[in-house]
Amino acid sequence: MDKHKVTHTGERPFSCSECEKTFTRKEHLKTHILTHTREKPFSCDICQKSFTDQRNFARHKIAHSGEKPFSCDICQKAFYDQGSLATHKRTHTGEKPFSCDICQKSFSQKGNMETHKLTHTGERQFSCSVCHKTFARKYVLKVHMTTHNDEKPFSCDICHKSFSYKCTMEKHKKLHTEEPHICHICEKSFSQKGNMEKHISVVHTDERPYSCSVCLMNFKDKRHLKSHMMTHIDEKTFSCDICQKSYRHKSTLDTHRVIHTGERSYSCLICQKAFTQRGSLTAHMRTHTGEKPFSCDICQRPFSDKGTMQRHKAVHTDTFPFSCPVCQKAYKWKRDLQKHLMIHSTEKEYL
Repeated sequence: MDKHKVTHTGERPFSCSECEKTFTRKEHLKTHILTHTREKPFSCDICQKSFTDQRNFARHKIAHSGEKPFSCDICQKAFYDQGSLATHKRTHTGEKPFSCDICQKSFSQKGNMETHKLTHTGERQFSCSVCHKTFARKYVLKVHMTTHNDEKPFSCDICHKSFSYKCTMEKHKKLHTEEPHICHICEKSFSQKGNMEKHISVVHTDERPYSCSVCLMNFKDKRHLKSHMMTHIDEKTFSCDICQKSYRHKSTLDTHRVIHTGERSYSCLICQKAFTQRGSLTAHMRTHTGEKPFSCDICQRPFSDKGTMQRHKAVHTDTFPFSCPVCQKAYKWKRDLQKHLMIHSTEKEYL
């Protein structure tokens, strides 16, 4: 009971001499110290995988037996251990008991909350031995390492297709086991209901429920609003450790870093062309599928790329937003202004 009471007081009397991280219980400190010594005393006699923590080792052994004794009483999904079941049940209740003490954002899982806190500190202690890219979480580094080789350790047990990432394999398996969710407007199918609903909201409706409290600009997606809010703040907290260029968003910094590394982690499965960003690969795949998910809401002409569709819409308007700073001549498209500016640069050669 005394050990339990510490969870209410917040007292953490046991401190690591290496990194000064504190713990409520001595046995938790002992387990943590093994992460510094890299000692893994618990070894699986089936696959020889080693663990620092006995509880993780016990959970791992259940995976070999295939036994899932803990079942959700709402959806009947089964789990290897009681902790995973408790975490899963929060998806039904909406409970988020773990809060960030810096920004008060709430999470359903403690691990997700601790990972989130790294966005405030910028700490990235796990480094790739090949390209030196750094990561906040060890498992993300482990997944990243597969981009440097052809290893695809996760295989679908139905069609035997292999994947680099477990989450990608699990999403793929739903194509075999679940009925696809089909958009009632364009009949595009999705393996997840949430993705289908988001597709309808973004592509087929003009609904913009998220509003900026500063400039009242509206957005379809909460993430886009959050990203936009940073434009009202001059602070650029994410800095490149190679050239010191700073950014408001961590994702922009990550995209920028590829300039230095030249890494192209996203490859087309059809023609093997590689890309630095997932979005570029997604757009490229449409050249193979012929998919054109973006339609002009005035003339209904379809486009494979959202940017091209938005540029096309200028055909239907009388606006000329791109103006020459020399002669004030205006253009509908930026590329036409850039061509025009060449005239002025040529004129200077003869002055």
